[in-house]
Amino acid sequence: MPSTLVHVGFAALIGTALLADRFDARALLVVLAFAVLPDLDTFVGLWLFEGGHRTALHNLVLPTVLLVGVWADALRGRDSILRSRWGPGAYRVAWVGILGGWIVAGVLLDAHHNGANLLWPLHDEYIDLSGHLLISDQRGIEQTFVSFESGADGGTTVADSDSKGASTETHYYTGADPGPDAEPDAERWFYLFDRGEFLLLAVSGYLSAGWRLYEERTPDIPA
Repeated sequence: MPSTLVHVGFAALIGTALLADRFDARALLVVLAFAVLPDLDTFVGLWLFEGGHRTALHNLVLPTVLLVGVWADALRGRDSILRSRWGPGAYRVAWVGILGGWIVAGVLLDAHHNGANLLWPLHDEYIDLSGHLLISDQRGIEQTFVSFESGADGGTTVADSDSKGASTETHYYTGADPGPDAEPDAERWFYLFDRGEFLLLAVSGYLSAGWRLYEERTPDIPA
């Protein structure tokens, strides 16, 4: 699964691309902090309620509510809290942080690798978005990221192949949380990069953001 280093590197790449003229070290740190935020629910699962990991902060509901709050604040014009405290550039930093850092680099990256509880607290079910999108000369366009099927009550549900069950049924193991049945001396693994693509993605983000910061501090650097 993607480690926090991968989430941060991906968010750095997004922040470098989308912060535009609002880019600086402080704005970038805000975006990176939003990318780290979902991984903190590991400790929610340890200390507050079982099943909190990949649930409490690995969903689309909470960041969407926060985005709506930012939009509502922007509509207040001169009475905006964000504008009055951090200036007009706060809006771009906020939406890049929430959408790019929290949702894309944080939640959705994990959802495409073993799943996340995307609709919690409205609906408790881990959904695995891993799959492929291809064009076949015989089958046409085929995607397997998410599939649906008819439920027993006649409604539509996520297919069993894409569902990982509810938070009361599924446990995501980490080095910090090896599971309720783990032995006291169980080996704890903390992956930095468990595949080459993650290493490439993270390093690209770190180098891109680092170079942009260097350019900001060295305005006379030759193009």
